[in-house]
Amino acid sequence: MRILIIEDDKGISQVLKRGLEAHSHQIVIAARGEEGLDLATDETIELVLLDISLPGLNGHQVLEQLRARRPRMPVIMLTARDDLKNKIAALHAGADDYLTKPFAFEELLARIQAVMRRFDQPESARLQAGTLQLDLLAQRAWRNDNLIALSKREFALLEYFMRHPQQVLSREQILLGIWGYDFDTASNIVDVYVRQLRNKIDEPDQPSLIVTVRGAGYRFDLPTP
Repeated sequence: MRILIIEDDKGISQVLKRGLEAHSHQIVIAARGEEGLDLATDETIELVLLDISLPGLNGHQVLEQLRARRPRMPVIMLTARDDLKNKIAALHAGADDYLTKPFAFEELLARIQAVMRRFDQPESARLQAGTLQLDLLAQRAWRNDNLIALSKREFALLEYFMRHPQQVLSREQILLGIWGYDFDTASNIVDVYVRQLRNKIDEPDQPSLIVTVRGAGYRFDLPTP
């Protein structure tokens, strides 16, 4: 895969380049926002790793203009700002994911894989994870061919999980994706709905598909065959 890194820290960009090339990716690097935006319009670029703090156009400005030119380009934001406001701003601006510096390279690889999996089936009318299926047009869910009664919000939450398989999602990310960024982040609404979903989609005496990751959030695990 051909990946564009827009990062003004040469040390970071070179480390990312070496690591990603070791996994058979082709890497292009830009150190300024304007340069990165021009390169990102190249149809051979398949994913962008975008720093927020850049000389010239910052990451948010680059993303805004990139979305106008290539609305379906997968973009992962890289940020040294660990506060909720900047994370939400990145996602609300159209980023597909964000990663806070410093981060483990293995986590970056996992995020890239998760984002690209979502882009493999973005327009599909049906999502499937083992015996669990979602019909997005009919707004219906099944497991083992048994219809599951879900509220509109439960359905949206399950769809969100299934579009992010094997990825740790923070409560803030889920709140933004399902309830909107103006929702009270201190609310326990995510935990309440996750509990309701588990009761409806999990099979008796089997591990839950929605795993709690202590101190981080939740992860949707694919059902064991």
